[in-house]
Amino acid sequence: MGKAAVEYAIAGHNSVMPTIERLSDKPYSWKVGMAELSKVANVEKMMPADFITDDGFGITERCRTYLSPLIEGEDYPPYKNGLPNYVRLENKAVIKKLEEFKL
Repeated sequence: MGKAAVEYAIAGHNSVMPTIERLSDKPYSWKVGMAELSKVANVEKMMPADFITDDGFGITERCRTYLSPLIEGEDYPPYKNGLPNYVRLENKAVIKKLEEFKL
């Protein structure tokens, strides 16, 4: 999504956010879309009522079909000597390019 955001910016699109648009469930396929920030920023999207069971304590098969491709699989970090081997940043300072920044 970061790559898509940069591509949109280079193409001259402003105030937009890349989105994932589902094309099909089986097989699961998707494409990158675009949404205007004015329509999605600070907007709460509620889960459809038919995703929750009548008793309110579970999810329906429709919800499971929607969520499954989004949560399937595990992406464990690499381990070394029994501990996660996370990337360590070098934290190198960069040369200052701007003299002053004003809004």
